[in-house]
Amino acid sequence: MTVDGFKLLADAHDYLLTAVRGVPDGAWGDATPCSEWTVAQVLNHARLDQQALVMQITGTAPAGDPFEPADTTAGDPVADLAAVLESAAAAWESGRDAESVPTPMGPMPAGAGAAVAALDAAVHAWDIARATGQDLPLTEEMAGALEDIASRIVDFVRDSYGKYAPALTVADGANRAEKLLAFTGRDPHWTR
Repeated sequence: MTVDGFKLLADAHDYLLTAVRGVPDGAWGDATPCSEWTVAQVLNHARLDQQALVMQITGTAPAGDPFEPADTTAGDPVADLAAVLESAAAAWESGRDAESVPTPMGPMPAGAGAAVAALDAAVHAWDIARATGQDLPLTEEMAGALEDIASRIVDFVRDSYGKYAPALTVADGANRAEKLLAFTGRDPHWTR
């Protein structure tokens, strides 16, 4: 399957924004599939990750440590996230015609980098939706489009930085979304 990383990123950003828009009042402190983090922390992590992935393109570091995210929201979390996602997408787009762009994982084509950012946005959208009881599953189409980039980077990031939980085993007959979530260390049947 040939995947357009830029389109995949746009779709994953839409998914993340939709999940964040759907967070009910009072749910920011709720538990998530990321067992150490609340909904607010997953949102802040996802926002900072999008900035961190393009910081070598933009020359601007994220406004905090993605792996020590704040457990609060300030201002308008949806508007703040939308601004970050727009800026990150523009950074990836700026390298569309270059042979490669700098990333924290080394130089890669901008389309591949955009797919990495899409994987991050999509799994955290799922985390937030699942934690807040929203009917926003990771679609089979998106999971299928994310499989290739996940197979290329998840183990590298897990082994090099310890930033994905160990992969989980799924039952025979699991669908693509369940397999992708389990590969990234998430229980696809997690409930709050």
